[in-house]
Amino acid sequence: MTGPRISAEVTATPASGIRALANAAWAHPGAVHLEFGEPDFDTPAHVVAAADAAARTGQTRYGPSAGLPAMRAAITEKLARDNGLPDVEPGRTVVTAGGVGALTAAYRALLEPGDEILVPDPGWTNFTTIATMLGATARGYRLVAADNFGPDYDHLASLVGPRTKAILVNSPANPVGYQWTAGQLAELGAWANRHGLCVVSDECYDQLWLDEPATTFTVAAPDTPAVTVFSLSKSYAMTGWRLGYAVTGGPGADRLAAALGRVQEATVSCVSTPTQHAGIAALTGPQDGVGRMRAAYRQRRDAAVERAATLGLDAVRPAGAFYLWLAVPSVTDSATFALDLLRDRGVALAPGIAFGAAGESRLRLSLAARSEDIDLGLTGLAGFLGVRPT
Repeated sequence: MTGPRISAEVTATPASGIRALANAAWAHPGAVHLEFGEPDFDTPAHVVAAADAAARTGQTRYGPSAGLPAMRAAITEKLARDNGLPDVEPGRTVVTAGGVGALTAAYRALLEPGDEILVPDPGWTNFTTIATMLGATARGYRLVAADNFGPDYDHLASLVGPRTKAILVNSPANPVGYQWTAGQLAELGAWANRHGLCVVSDECYDQLWLDEPATTFTVAAPDTPAVTVFSLSKSYAMTGWRLGYAVTGGPGADRLAAALGRVQEATVSCVSTPTQHAGIAALTGPQDGVGRMRAAYRQRRDAAVERAATLGLDAVRPAGAFYLWLAVPSVTDSATFALDLLRDRGVALAPGIAFGAAGESRLRLSLAARSEDIDLGLTGLAGFLGVRPT
């Protein structure tokens, strides 16, 4: 016996380019960490207190696979208050282990080995790796910068084949920071209907809009089958708690929610009960912390965009999320460039290639950091590139 035979799907799944850069940065003393998308705020005190109280009063047993009834009710309350969805039944919600848990459940419910899902390029790494892990294929579709990064519909049409099952949209978006309008979402929904595709809408940054509130996909396209993915990680600074949820909409919503619940039952049994009590407090309690984070990211966004321009750097002004998407047109290997930047200037930025082929001459800078560190990062990058300030 030579050892275990690892599955072909796992073997084919690449490691995250962001993690590879982060591992190098952790080994670099004094590095300025701007590679990760993690809020630099603490979880609100009332949320922590709710989890503590739940644990101390014995609320630590198994819960329903789709989530505690009180948590699902809290989700519907939040959807009505913040997302313009007043009529969502709790049965169309499923509580998951983070937003990535909701994405994985959606992929598993919709895709079989050999199936395809269309994903934005550039887009978050896991949009592709989850598909690969399941034996499916993620095919990247182009975005048109001049059209608020809307999809190139001619390119989209060329990607649709007999095994295409779904299309993923992400607004507000990681890494670019675009935020699609209601009209763009409605157009995408109509296109998906014509091609018989289900939409997976990643809205993990739904509360971190920086100019205008983000539109939820199902509000814009109520007649399109959809799974919308939400997370408490970003809006409530709960990345380590691993709490998210999925909401189904359009034709077949109840059947799709039931399928997500079966995936949950088979993979995680249920999400941590004390964590769900923390989630209830987050969704139904004071929301001023969300507003403070949003204001901080907006201020950092404005300062960073201005500073980048002063330094001669080309950056996309994000409408949502907390990233600065920087152009480095002279760079043809962003992974190697990011490592060289780290070694030479002590600045850790995520390489654009980690987000797809369209990101090759780009770098992502996280605004979830101290203003001083953001300035150090931009100054270090400009100096390394030899760009002259304007």
